[in-house]
Amino acid sequence: MIWKPHVTVAAIAHYHDRFLMVQERVSGQLVLNQPAGHLEEHERLTDAVVRETLEETGWHFEPEVVTGIYHWREPLSQRTYLRVCFAGHLLDNVPDAELDTGIVQALWLSHPELVRRSGQLRSPMVLRCIDDYLAGARYPLRLLSELA
Repeated sequence: MIWKPHVTVAAIAHYHDRFLMVQERVSGQLVLNQPAGHLEEHERLTDAVVRETLEETGWHFEPEVVTGIYHWREPLSQRTYLRVCFAGHLLDNVPDAELDTGIVQALWLSHPELVRRSGQLRSPMVLRCIDDYLAGARYPLRLLSELA
């Protein structure tokens, strides 16, 4: 068996002390996450985060910086995740966009609300990404070299 990590991207959009989040149904439970998802074959990381944000929230997202790269092993499944988190801004919203399967809604939550609801977070990476962003973590997009 060949081991390989799940490469994912996540978007941080921050506006008036609130963060764009998604509420999604995973294995029958409602959880909170940033707009996030898996990197697809032949896709650039920045293109993946733009696509995932649109598919999960209906918002066009423009990544500006990398806030961190996170490695996490899910205790139950033993799956390993490598997440690249981006911060950026929203351009425009697609009214009545059809959201990905499993997405219940997009919503705006403050950091204190996320801390209070930490038991509902999809993974510990969710709050860690936001904490790092609030602590000033900002790395240029050129950190991610796209080699052909």
